[in-house]
Amino acid sequence: MLGDSNEPTASLGITALESKFFIIMGVSGCGKTTVGRALSAKLDWEFYDGDNFHPPENIAKMAAGYPLDDADRAPWLVNLHDLISSCLRADRNGILACSALKAAYRQVLLQGNPGVQVIYLKGNYDLILSRMTSRAGHYMKAEMLKSQFETLEEPDNCLEVDISLPVDEIISQILFHTRPMHDQQ
Repeated sequence: MLGDSNEPTASLGITALESKFFIIMGVSGCGKTTVGRALSAKLDWEFYDGDNFHPPENIAKMAAGYPLDDADRAPWLVNLHDLISSCLRADRNGILACSALKAAYRQVLLQGNPGVQVIYLKGNYDLILSRMTSRAGHYMKAEMLKSQFETLEEPDNCLEVDISLPVDEIISQILFHTRPMHDQQ
């Protein structure tokens, strides 16, 4: 796992992928949007927040304190898959912040989309809970974090980054271990 020191490590068990699109994944409160926006600014790539693609009924359900089930997530995942496919077909680089908690969800997103790198923002429950309780205005309440960890199937084939690092160090780690490919425009 990254974050054991401030120096990048090459012992991740993955090779640098020539990436045209990143999926920043993890449980709610791990920093997907913050990291995605910072990476977007650094690379001058388009940023998409998966939360903005939820249908209103999903947002209402989560705001009421109920976790989403697979049926709730299915149309959302298809929309995100289509977004990624559209960007790749148009030769547009992009970054998507998306929980992608289960392997099956990631399979939906990645199917037929070569050049996509999954980046897993990993952190412990207590750290993420402290972050969630201090943020305001987000529909996902801290009480829902337990269900996120229960649903999470940690990915095998990804770049894993420790969220206890400062955001600029997380970005440095991501760039060290990937080879973002810029569009030809």
